[in-house]
Amino acid sequence: MNQITLEQPGKYSRTETCCRSCGGGSLKPFLDLGSTPLADRLLTPEMLQEEELTFPLVVAFCEDCSLVQILETVSPNILFADAYPYYSSFSPALMEHSRANALARMKEGNLGPESLVIELASNDGYLLRNYLEHGIPVLGIDPADGPADAARKIGVQTVCGFFTEELADDLVDAHGKADVVHGNNVLAHVADTNGFVSGIGKILKDDGVAVIEMPYLLPLIEHVEFDTIYHEHLCYFSLTALHKLFRRHGLYLNRVEQLSIHGGSLRIFVEKKEDVGESVSAMLANESHIGLDKPEFFAEFSARVEELRTKLLAMIAELKEAGHSIAAYGAAAKGATMLNFCGLDTSQIDFVVDRNVNKQGKFMPGAHLPILPPEALVERQPDFVLMLAWNFADEIIAQQREYLEAGGQFIVPVPEPRIVK
Repeated sequence: MNQITLEQPGKYSRTETCCRSCGGGSLKPFLDLGSTPLADRLLTPEMLQEEELTFPLVVAFCEDCSLVQILETVSPNILFADAYPYYSSFSPALMEHSRANALARMKEGNLGPESLVIELASNDGYLLRNYLEHGIPVLGIDPADGPADAARKIGVQTVCGFFTEELADDLVDAHGKADVVHGNNVLAHVADTNGFVSGIGKILKDDGVAVIEMPYLLPLIEHVEFDTIYHEHLCYFSLTALHKLFRRHGLYLNRVEQLSIHGGSLRIFVEKKEDVGESVSAMLANESHIGLDKPEFFAEFSARVEELRTKLLAMIAELKEAGHSIAAYGAAAKGATMLNFCGLDTSQIDFVVDRNVNKQGKFMPGAHLPILPPEALVERQPDFVLMLAWNFADEIIAQQREYLEAGGQFIVPVPEPRIVK
């Protein structure tokens, strides 16, 4: 079945001509991944008979404020509210990461029963549950019915909806302002970037802190992590772009931590009072020194992406010609980008496995690989497994010792294809 691009794209998406952050018109495209299906829109067996929606995936640099962004905005109701399959609690590594984050915030803020912690895009309550265990009131905001229901079942009060400036006003009226506002891997997802940041300012106490995580642009470029680019991720942040964005709304990025999770991330600490620390000043200076705030830094990225694709396809073709069977691990959004940009489908890869039971029984967008439980690796023992969720490589390898000990091998595609035994 051939994919189609909408005859009337405006019905479901729009192409941006101005920067999502500063509104400037100096957007310089530097990478085109083609027209691809939505990475998180997993298919049911019935949907395999339908024509899939595809949308352009072009990445650009804003010469006015340094924000890297995709040019197409797909309706958030299609992206996030329609059977959204991502549940954070299925990753032990992410759960431990989130618990450590929450415990650190409790200690730093001396939080207690009179405090309030709000999380934007709270998913299934994976982070806020840690505060509840210590008697600290919480409130989650998430637009996806399934994860929001899962959060409520573990006691996390959750508003099912998109966070906007208008909702921020309603939250303050109903619950008061927050001591801590969390936003993990959400800022890149929102179409109204400025409205979202303004809303954070509204719900934050004058002495409160917003603790926000997002993938970092620098390792994305340095390690050729092009598969982290998909329609749900509208923006790809440098600290320079974040610094300018928050200041525009009277908020100050006072501290930053670099994290290894998701292939390299930032955790920023934003407050209403300016107190910029050395961690921020040093990173801003480094970004300026290496040119991350200039379009020239991105000039060769497209060629490097093409080189990675060529090497991966050559490796897979050689393995197939030798008679080897290949599966994949991780029905993640980044996996969809990898598969579709490389043109990999059921002719090369037999199936994909994922721990998330909400994904099992469905099919990957575009590539149409069936999604099975991880136990299928031992049951079927494919010779090689393409690790689509390479950002959790250590966790996956530890989980799959039985598969490896039986002779299985992993293909890790990023930053360049390599085999792990």
